[in-house]
Amino acid sequence: MEEGTKLEYNSVRNCKMKGKGGFRASSFIYGFVGLDNIGFVANMVSMVLYLSFKMHFDLSGSANTVTNLLGSTYLLSIIGGFISDTYLNRFNTIIIFGTAEILAWALMTIQARYSFLQPKANSLEGGIAVLFYVSVCLLALGTGGVRGALPALGADQFDENNSKGAVGKYFNWLLLSSVSGSAIGVTIIVWISTNKGWWMGFLISFATTFLGFIIFFFGKPFYQLQLPAQTPPLTRILQVIVAAIRNRKLQLPDNPQQLYEKDSDSSDPKIAHTNQFRCLDKAAVVPKSVEITEWRVCTVSKVEEVKIVTRMLPIIGSTIIMNTCLAQLQTFSVQQGYRMNRHFGSFEVPAPSVPVIPLLFMCILIPIYDLLFVPFARKITNHPSGITQLQRVGVGLVLSIISMGIAALVEIKRKNQSLKNPLQPIHVFWLSFQYAIFGIADMFTLVGMLEFFYKEAPIGMRSLSTSFTWISLSFGYFLSSAFVDIINSVTKRVSSSKKGWLDGQDLDQNNLQLFYWFLAILSCLNFINYIYWACWYKYKSDDHQTSANDIVLPKSASVSRVPFLKVDHENDVTLQGLEDHKN
Repeated sequence: MEEGTKLEYNSVRNCKMKGKGGFRASSFIYGFVGLDNIGFVANMVSMVLYLSFKMHFDLSGSANTVTNLLGSTYLLSIIGGFISDTYLNRFNTIIIFGTAEILAWALMTIQARYSFLQPKANSLEGGIAVLFYVSVCLLALGTGGVRGALPALGADQFDENNSKGAVGKYFNWLLLSSVSGSAIGVTIIVWISTNKGWWMGFLISFATTFLGFIIFFFGKPFYQLQLPAQTPPLTRILQVIVAAIRNRKLQLPDNPQQLYEKDSDSSDPKIAHTNQFRCLDKAAVVPKSVEITEWRVCTVSKVEEVKIVTRMLPIIGSTIIMNTCLAQLQTFSVQQGYRMNRHFGSFEVPAPSVPVIPLLFMCILIPIYDLLFVPFARKITNHPSGITQLQRVGVGLVLSIISMGIAALVEIKRKNQSLKNPLQPIHVFWLSFQYAIFGIADMFTLVGMLEFFYKEAPIGMRSLSTSFTWISLSFGYFLSSAFVDIINSVTKRVSSSKKGWLDGQDLDQNNLQLFYWFLAILSCLNFINYIYWACWYKYKSDDHQTSANDIVLPKSASVSRVPFLKVDHENDVTLQGLEDHKN
């Protein structure tokens, strides 16, 4: 769609503009994502060492600072999503926040380059502290804002009604672009940072990010750009809540078809009524002798939008613990690797480069999953993505439990050997098991959540909705910091040594393995919680008229015949059934 073409909220694209959209447009986004992640991921996995050696943070302080930075980055993605849905189109939102990201890399490069801009011992204060915190805050704001708008912009290039599984394929290859760039970053950039100087690593991150934005900008003539709706998404949500409260004393009709709904053309699809959260239906009850206004009476479709967002909230909450586990692989596991034998022949692997193991696994497995597993599973389930998005997330949660259990066993082995003979530590290859399994878990969960939130969201709220994925990551990182502080505080009081599990900088004197066991048990309980909410979730069903055959098609995200996590039987249809109907 040409930029400047006004779209009504919830409108759909009936046909693709010639020369616009598709995988040609998304290729520019893939290039940008790959280059951007070269620097971002590399520095996030090595930042814990930079803070320890250059900024003189202690063990828990450096780990918490990194997790808080990542948590803030992903939390701020909601700002990018909100702005791109409300005020600017997604392209302009990315450009604006990208400028802040580039500036952040420049400031971090300058501070790492000159020693007089670095603290002495434990004295991060004054102008040095201001420069440090301004740069990391700009990095969080810029990177978060970009991630809030980018996934939805790429998915907008595909017509999900006419392209069989194209949106799911887009998210798979978006993840492949991300992990490919990340793999380059955690090997080359990390090696340069730890051996040639941190400032050189930041400088290369600045250069690759800047080049990525140039590639992204040159793709503008090929993008289908959608302008924000006239009524902001949050305003629509507030209108439903206010109307439901004002109409709370009214009686709901026995027949849902008597609820208020505007007549609209085929370009403005309606969302079918659901029986969950019936209290919100009162917003669609028309009071007698009252003028219909947006703050007094809302359409059924508008009410269902609020129901969709409400149903998503438990799914977001059920994935937070997994992202808390992910935070450990970027902090404590890197510190484990630093105390292990990292030699492969004469070459010594930098400790922050250990996460390349899951990234390489993902680089191999994502094409196999997309090109082989999805077509095979599609024949069995008739689902465009092979399996439903919630099934995919569930697989990832199970694998994360296994990863934390293995992480605990590996730490026990590392610690015992280190205490027995510090000069002969175990090889860093032992960390590959927990990293590889969690990498596969991340492949399932991250793409499953992005696709789930994009497809389930009302069209005018898709940037905001896909940012829910990053919000889950954000809460996971913040929860990690909270767990570290709480566990240190509690165990310090009850232990005979009066030291917490994660106190100090010496891993051999800590009980990191117990922290991993704690996360594994917590993840098991969380998976049970996730199963409940995933089975409770009712997929969206958009009823709209097709221009060709004038038939009503439920656009359900759950068209699988696989019983696990499939609850909306009454609205599910198979792809084969649709094809037979059309024929």
